[in-house]
Amino acid sequence: MSSTSGAKRMTVLQATYIGVGSMVGAGIFALLGAAGAVAGAAVWLSFLIAGIIAFLQGYSFAKLGSTYPSGGGILTFLSKGFGEGHVAGIGAWLFFTAGSIVVAMIASSFGSYASSVVAHDDPFWAKVLGVLLILVMSGLNTIGSTAVARVQSVIVSVVLVILVLFAVVTIANWNPALLAPSGYPGWTQIISSVALTFFAFLGFGVITFTAKDLPNPARQLPRAIYFALLIATTVYVAVSLGVFGTLTADEVVKYGSTALAEAAKPVLGQAGYVLMVVTALFSTTGAVNAGLYPSIGMTQHLASVGQFPPFFGRKLGPFPAGLVVMAALAIMLVSFFNLNAIASIGSAVALLVFSAVSVGHLRIRHETGGNVVVLVVGLLATLGTFVIFSTTTLVNEPKTAFALLGILVLAVVIDFGWKAAARGRRARAA
Repeated sequence: MSSTSGAKRMTVLQATYIGVGSMVGAGIFALLGAAGAVAGAAVWLSFLIAGIIAFLQGYSFAKLGSTYPSGGGILTFLSKGFGEGHVAGIGAWLFFTAGSIVVAMIASSFGSYASSVVAHDDPFWAKVLGVLLILVMSGLNTIGSTAVARVQSVIVSVVLVILVLFAVVTIANWNPALLAPSGYPGWTQIISSVALTFFAFLGFGVITFTAKDLPNPARQLPRAIYFALLIATTVYVAVSLGVFGTLTADEVVKYGSTALAEAAKPVLGQAGYVLMVVTALFSTTGAVNAGLYPSIGMTQHLASVGQFPPFFGRKLGPFPAGLVVMAALAIMLVSFFNLNAIASIGSAVALLVFSAVSVGHLRIRHETGGNVVVLVVGLLATLGTFVIFSTTTLVNEPKTAFALLGILVLAVVIDFGWKAAARGRRARAA
């Protein structure tokens, strides 16, 4: 049901920018080096394929969002598809964890860029600066969704203008030989990297949580999702072509999270490097801002329907409890995990949650009007990406695999444990 409440002042463009800001910060500035290590110069193909999969999921989310607009976002979709039981509860804990991982990874990228400017790439200060960004953006989110949307609109507008300029200039001066298909790895490696680049599209899931702030979510939410995915996919493909057409794949891997800034040097000189570093700081700031945004409405909704403990519906002083917990978890990840490990865990968790949403949607497609063929193709593509990712990347990263297994087990234990305790309290009260 739509509402025209005066409290709902977010526009389609602002909702789109929340998604774009979350995606672009995670994708371009944080993942080029990691994706290049797997797919080489074919990273642009990885982004394109990941974008297609994201559009399939976006179709599902748009149908669900227009039918069930809620502050609970995609977690409401899980509840509609499976009921308020353990599947929805476990999915909620996993998504909350994935959100924390996204924030942590982007904050780590911010720290890398910021430390290169003020601390000579000191890894200790990179972590300190990443943690500081999380704290500052948590404070902004406490002010309210209107402040988040306005800040996000300014940040994303600046970032998109500069990235488009970067893509145009680098593509106009690229070396086509660096992008020759003869130098691409096999399709197994390219598809494996899709699981990593798909992480760059997770931000569109954040848009589903803007329903509570949109005047007409049934109409506006799908538009925001499609606009955000179109913008992000175009930017990812164009920028990755510019970077890998300027630097060799080995150089991109070597420079890691600062590869984009290094790619600006041959064309724009040191001024280009500085410009891209500043852009990276803006972009990752906006992405952390957007990544923290759903924690408040999501956890309050889940607490109100009994999926999360009542604690998550409360405030700790001026700070919503859900925001505090997400920020604390992100800070822990920034402090103790490396960037690639964070990306791998986040990708795997998100692929599982999105797959569950697709299964749930198939169960209620008669209510949403979703096309069964599109839904099934989206589900198979998402699950297929997870399987390939698990049999390639995770096999070579045992610590990450154990961390993923630990997160899955922990989500199950927490959900079953707290709900059993809640039933016990109700039984004693009766």
